[in-house]
Amino acid sequence: MKSIVRTLGWVMVGVLLIAASASAKPGFGTLSGVVLDPSGTPQMGASVWLISEDAGGRIVSQLLSNQYGAFFTDRLKPGTYAVRVSVAGFLPAMERHVTVVSNLTTLLRVQVDTVFSSLDTLRRKPDAPTEEDDWKWVLRSSTATRTIMQWDDSGNTIASNNPLGGDLPDAQHPRALVQVTNGALKPGSASNLPSAPATAVSYDQQIGSLGRMLVAGQMSLDRGASGSFASVWLPSGSAENGPETIFVWRQSKFGAGGVEFQGMRLDHTEQITLGDRILLRAGAEYLRAGIVTSASSLRPHAQLTATLASGWMATVIFAANPPSEQWGRTGALESAIDELDSLPPVLFHNGRPVLEGGWHQEVGVKKTVGNQSFELAAFHDSSRNQAIFGTGGAATNPEFVQDAFSSAFLYDGGNSSFWGARAAYRKKLNDDWEVAAIYAWAGALSPEGVLDTTSPDLRDNFITRTHHSLSGRITGKIPKSQTQISASYKWVSGTTLSRMDQFGEAAYQMDPNLHLSIRQPLPGLNGRWEALADFSNLLAQGYVTVNGQDSRMMLAPVLRSFRGGVSFQF
Repeated sequence: MKSIVRTLGWVMVGVLLIAASASAKPGFGTLSGVVLDPSGTPQMGASVWLISEDAGGRIVSQLLSNQYGAFFTDRLKPGTYAVRVSVAGFLPAMERHVTVVSNLTTLLRVQVDTVFSSLDTLRRKPDAPTEEDDWKWVLRSSTATRTIMQWDDSGNTIASNNPLGGDLPDAQHPRALVQVTNGALKPGSASNLPSAPATAVSYDQQIGSLGRMLVAGQMSLDRGASGSFASVWLPSGSAENGPETIFVWRQSKFGAGGVEFQGMRLDHTEQITLGDRILLRAGAEYLRAGIVTSASSLRPHAQLTATLASGWMATVIFAANPPSEQWGRTGALESAIDELDSLPPVLFHNGRPVLEGGWHQEVGVKKTVGNQSFELAAFHDSSRNQAIFGTGGAATNPEFVQDAFSSAFLYDGGNSSFWGARAAYRKKLNDDWEVAAIYAWAGALSPEGVLDTTSPDLRDNFITRTHHSLSGRITGKIPKSQTQISASYKWVSGTTLSRMDQFGEAAYQMDPNLHLSIRQPLPGLNGRWEALADFSNLLAQGYVTVNGQDSRMMLAPVLRSFRGGVSFQF
């Protein structure tokens, strides 16, 4: 009798295995998760969006959690996904880099926090050391601190915790940032942040189904009131995976004379996915700025990226200004503060204000192999009213726009047009360190003969010449001290007065000559305190002497400058 029962049992198991095999969906993966509050209570009715990171941020599915807080889908193409969860009464959570594998099930645990629980955790220090899987004080749940498991159809666990290994810093965005700094990286223009003591604040706010809003502001009262405001609206929650709308406003007064600068920038970019291989980002920006009187400009921009084959990508760019190089490098909150510095320089030409501008057309191809990439590009730049920085006796020329906080000034160098080419290489050495190198052949404004301020028009002595440049950059983090370092150096053949290949500099975060950036966490303090220091043109290279009433007057593509202070994220 026992043998008959045992036989029937094995027959039933076989039938179940055959049925499971027949109902399986070859080629698809399964994602199953649960939404919990800080106390571990399941949350019913949570909206769950599945966003394909491999398809340029396209939403592939929208789910609702059941009465047990669970959600489930079994028709996902293998790849990497971002999971966004929104529940009424809680802060939204974003889980990135969730790997889905064919014929495997990925388990995901998502915790949504309230503002009060997050602030309470920030206020109180833990009584005992936390375990590795405890939730941190950050307002968003972190990929590195939640449990992710995968099992095959036999029930064997094949992965746990982060499937990619290591920490994923983009998943731990702080909600607010306060910076107290002195100095500026672009002295000489009223359009930029003042080279004076100032306080800047940025805030990151999820707005439910409308996406994510970042706002930033800065105030300085040295030598006249100066204020800036910026807002960045990200409907998809990420600047890289969806549309983006930026608004910047700046107003400042200089000295007792009451001279006032006003500037405004409105930029909107849409993202369109054409099939599985083509991504188009296009939009336009409206600029209006000036001193006493204003100048305005409407500038479209577009970037088409096409996947040619595995690891091969082609890019076509048409734009007026280089894209913001700050997103992803310093984090969203600090990038929002950097948007305060995104207005173009305001110059004077024939007694009226003008805005620096131009057009850039580029075609490039990129090959990615493992943790390294190679890029070749050809481009054409047509610049007008190109800004040249200087220092010294700017009062000798009425077209020199004097900085209110230093001896720096701006001068309209005129127009230029040239063809160029670029070869770039980037490699990720490990989880902490990355290197990059660029060779470029491009044009720049250069002095022709001796520069003399007593000549009728100083810009008549400027000519466009092509130059060679070679630049390198290393960025990373020292494990023990957690010091973040970014250092770059760009060598240019010959003498230049303007910057060359600005789009390449923006893409690889390189500045002319020696640039050094340091971020040092300060231990022993609650929250995330950091000391920051940024040095531009540290060796004071590239200065060209101008003869005139003041022999100390000099022109340069970029001035030596320093910006430092402390920041606090919470």
